[in-house]
Amino acid sequence: MKLKRILLILIFIPVYMNIYARATPEEEYKKIQKQLASGWNTWDTRSVLTHVLLPYGAAIDLNLTDNDGKRINTFRIGGNPLMHPRHHAYDGSYTDVSLEWNGHRLRVQSASDGLNNIILISPLEGNRKNGQLIVIPKSLWQRANKITIQGNRFSIAPYGFDINIPVIIQGTYIRTDEKEIKMSVDEPVAICCGQDMTVGEAQKYIEQRANMFVEKNKERYKDKYESYNAMQSVLAWDNIYDPSIKKVITPVSRNWNVNWSHHPEFGGFVLFCWDTYFAGMMLALDNKDLAYANVAEITNSITEAGFVPNFYTGNDLKSRDRSQPPVGSLAVWSIYKKYKEKWFLELLYDKLLTWNRWWDKNRNINGLLCWGSNPYEKVTYHARESGGINELYCAGLESGLDNSPMYDNIKYDKARHMMLLNDVGLSSLYIMDCDYLANIAEELNRSEDAKGLRAKGKSYRKMLQSLWDNENGLYYNKHTDTGLLNGRISPTNFYPLLASVPDQKQAERMINEHLLNPDEFWGEYVIPATPKNDPAFKDNIYWRGRIWAPLNFLVYLGLRNYDFVDVRKSLAEKSEKLLMKSWISNGYVFENYNATTGQGDDTQRSDKFYHWGALLGFIGLIEDGYFMNE
Repeated sequence: MKLKRILLILIFIPVYMNIYARATPEEEYKKIQKQLASGWNTWDTRSVLTHVLLPYGAAIDLNLTDNDGKRINTFRIGGNPLMHPRHHAYDGSYTDVSLEWNGHRLRVQSASDGLNNIILISPLEGNRKNGQLIVIPKSLWQRANKITIQGNRFSIAPYGFDINIPVIIQGTYIRTDEKEIKMSVDEPVAICCGQDMTVGEAQKYIEQRANMFVEKNKERYKDKYESYNAMQSVLAWDNIYDPSIKKVITPVSRNWNVNWSHHPEFGGFVLFCWDTYFAGMMLALDNKDLAYANVAEITNSITEAGFVPNFYTGNDLKSRDRSQPPVGSLAVWSIYKKYKEKWFLELLYDKLLTWNRWWDKNRNINGLLCWGSNPYEKVTYHARESGGINELYCAGLESGLDNSPMYDNIKYDKARHMMLLNDVGLSSLYIMDCDYLANIAEELNRSEDAKGLRAKGKSYRKMLQSLWDNENGLYYNKHTDTGLLNGRISPTNFYPLLASVPDQKQAERMINEHLLNPDEFWGEYVIPATPKNDPAFKDNIYWRGRIWAPLNFLVYLGLRNYDFVDVRKSLAEKSEKLLMKSWISNGYVFENYNATTGQGDDTQRSDKFYHWGALLGFIGLIEDGYFMNE
């Protein structure tokens, strides 16, 4: 008996040790961030031509001078100079971008492997003569590296590590001025880190790496390759390391980041709420770690009041007055269904639940939700903590649809801190949030939470039915002060499909009478944020008339809940066609698009390389079974 007891103890000791040795969700996430922040990549948000080695902060910064001696030191896609991005592996193992500036036309490619990195600068046809490449080895972000320069060679040795990386620059060497090495760009230049190659050898090496990267993706995504290529490229080029929070993140655009900088030497960043959740979903297609990182960072930015803010940036600056559309649980659940790692749910569930309860407590009038903006005591005293708070303007920003005509002249209640408008889109997204959070709660054996969430969703579903207008076949926003329905609509009026609120017949009326109506939303390019028969459609300014990928994406997900196979397919095809119009011609993925011409650069208020534009291609990837196929 004693021997049997000893044997049982020996059997169960490893089991107990395994339980107690299990890493916490926070520890798992910390490991992911450490893995991400390593190797050569275009980590510095200030310039895509700054190649940085993490975790050491050693950098090779590329500048240009033209034949008149004018110099440029900052390169961001969508700004000056004109840049055309192409391939960029998430881990920096291959990158490819071309630029045009003052007559100089160059292509910059790189291929890295561990501490080694080859950077190839090639003149393109029509390149103006007598330009110079300025190569500047340096340390970034107050990190310590010993850099020794001699002629066209230098070495990088991070302090405290047994590492020394020799670098030789091959090409037409001009001279070295203190800490800068000058090379002619009339001929190709190869910067060889850790490997001594000729220009010809570097060209061959780069070509091999490019072919490996491209062919692998073409084989996997077949006729959806360019949709994937556009999506993966914009996400990878927008991927950065921010030294102020010591995290790898994927903000919407580098151009947006620098406008939010609180420390010029660090570069700056900004994460927007629903933008980042959508980025996480796109990244989840083939990069689990980056998907986790972005969804975790925006969720962890939750405010003291209990909501994920509209924006979050350095120095603890965030929109403490307002949130944005609640799509966090959609992203988390979708990513979990692909990778099945329960610790990811455990890491974020409580914060998502707190956010869900905040909506019900702070944005509810008559059983449905309204957009708002709460006053609060300032925390950072930053300039962005003033103007429009507890007013209609910032309530519009909470909607994510900023200047949508749906919110023109809507009464605002400063005591309640809300628009006096029950919003179809918000209420529908909230019901969806309840559903996905209930799924997560059940997965985590939080049965009481799940029960409460199901009940809350049911209550809102019942109330949302009161916004159905049987005469016009659509759900309409409702003025809470008068009880009247608001006739101004947008694609958010289709969001009840996301919440599975309409029956099939109601859904058919919504689609046939409105979505497929060429006088409202349908046409060669879809779906405009403002219907064509609304006078504001002609404004063609931001959310007034233009096409926005997240609206297409959410409407598409709603269609998946019903029997609309042909409409789904058509929406996917039209969305992809819109994305390809600019991607194939110049490598751009726009923030928004002209609903008549399909152009993205016909207005200043459309960033040229904004990652949620790639949702237009992600729709087709989902439709073809590459993601969310359960």
